[in-house]
Amino acid sequence: MKVSARNVAQGKVTAVEKGAVAALVKVEVKQPFTFTAMITRESAEDLKLKKGDDVSVMVKSSSVMILKE
Repeated sequence: MKVSARNVAQGKVTAVEKGAVAALVKVEVKQPFTFTAMITRESAEDLKLKKGDDVSVMVKSSSVMILKE
């Protein structure tokens, strides 16, 4: 399956909690995984980012999808 999304990780479902309307699905992601983020040049300069820096990645998304082949 091909998808245009850049941040795609493979993993294993570890839990499925089904409610009346929705289901909460927990997925354990295989390591390593690389996030690709596009940020402004100003933000990169403010953070003084350089190769080798230790950072945290925070994901803000309007949707998270699960794909199964």
